[in-house]
Amino acid sequence: MTSVQVEQHDKTPGEGGQGEGGEGYHRTLGARQIQMIAIGGAIGTGLFLGAGKAISKAGPSLILAYAIAGLVIFFIMRALGELLMYRPVSGSFSDYAREFLGPFWGYVTGWTYWLFWVVTGITEVTAAAQYMSYWTHDSFPQWAYALIFTVILYAANLISVKLFGELEFWFSMVKVTAIVGMILICAGILTIGFSDAADTATVSNLWNDGGFFPKGIGGTLMTLQIVMFAFLAVELVGVTAGESKDPEKTLPKAINTVPWRIAVFYVGALIMILSVVPWTHFQPGVSPFVAAFERMGLGIGAAIVNFVVLTAALSSCNSGMYSTGRMLRDLAINGQGPKVFTKLTKSGTPLVGTTFSAALMLVGVWINYVAPGKAFDYVVSFATISGMWAWIMILVCQIRYRAKADRGELPQSAFRAPGAPYTSWFALLFIGMVIVMMGADKDSRVSLYCAPLWGLILGVSYLVMKSRDPRGVAFTKAS
Repeated sequence: MTSVQVEQHDKTPGEGGQGEGGEGYHRTLGARQIQMIAIGGAIGTGLFLGAGKAISKAGPSLILAYAIAGLVIFFIMRALGELLMYRPVSGSFSDYAREFLGPFWGYVTGWTYWLFWVVTGITEVTAAAQYMSYWTHDSFPQWAYALIFTVILYAANLISVKLFGELEFWFSMVKVTAIVGMILICAGILTIGFSDAADTATVSNLWNDGGFFPKGIGGTLMTLQIVMFAFLAVELVGVTAGESKDPEKTLPKAINTVPWRIAVFYVGALIMILSVVPWTHFQPGVSPFVAAFERMGLGIGAAIVNFVVLTAALSSCNSGMYSTGRMLRDLAINGQGPKVFTKLTKSGTPLVGTTFSAALMLVGVWINYVAPGKAFDYVVSFATISGMWAWIMILVCQIRYRAKADRGELPQSAFRAPGAPYTSWFALLFIGMVIVMMGADKDSRVSLYCAPLWGLILGVSYLVMKSRDPRGVAFTKAS
């Protein structure tokens, strides 16, 4: 897609003239920032905290679960990339659903993705508060940490998108450096033999204690919810499209890094950890990275890793505040949300939408107050189902777009998804299987109860809004 095409698609009536890009946003996110946002987006509490529970449920076979799920994530991201090169806008999934499926689906997708990030923000501040207890040993209440982190990240998001990008760059750099360092240390233990874990460190730990599938294939399947949660936010790069300096170059490059990101940061890291420390030593709720360093006798290493995973949680929450403000503004611009959310500050940040979302994230403080031990489990399942809705919409819209493009009704994307639409259908079936597995797990089943309720709320609210303005563009045609 040429830069002229990008500019034509980017502009929204009544929103030009503000800043450098379309929609009123400033195109200040550079290539290195987009790359690190894409890399860091998939490295959060799902890997650093949730993996402990997954290892205890599946053992070494969790490695295979991450590899297969990672392939599906690549299919999703290439489908998103095809859509982004057709029309790169900050509304992303909501805009595509509005165009290819109709106004109602754009409405549902926009509000559901907004809710996903609100819930994810709660998840991340919960995880960050749990990590702080490593140093304070519960001498300071968990809810107080959650409150402090929420306020600090809210303030940081109001300055400028350029600062957001710079913070995410360094947050991601810390996470990447830590994982690579941990892999190298584990490799040293396996080859040279040092630390307290040297005597038992061996690759055969991957199949010794009960085999590669110690809990059976069923146990592996039951971890898919946790595995997919770990990859949530990888699609965040699509939301940055409206504020990227050179989207037709930076976005495809970022998306094409998905395979090696997953191979190194998930599959590679787990192979090393589970080779050095037998899987039976990991417990739910305890970071496998911290547990591994403690097992090695490297106390300072565990403290460093705990700081890194704290950074990862705060980074994800920071991204959540960024996304919620943009998604609310996209809905408002298209007449599917309060007009007050369209307002931008001089620096190009959606003040009202970000403030409203941050206020709701304070629910996480209350959850940490009433149930600090179960807070992470309560919100992770609902975050998974709402986040996967965005993936479903990406895949369905890409299938619809490809069909129209092949018929000559729309221009072909310069970044076609390989194997589509078959890969997109495969990814949809895989997501469907994950949802079925969630229904079979009593801990995550609550999210499936909440999803229909949320759908009912959206359906009723949409009908009410449409009844007040039945001829409005937001309800009569896709934008």
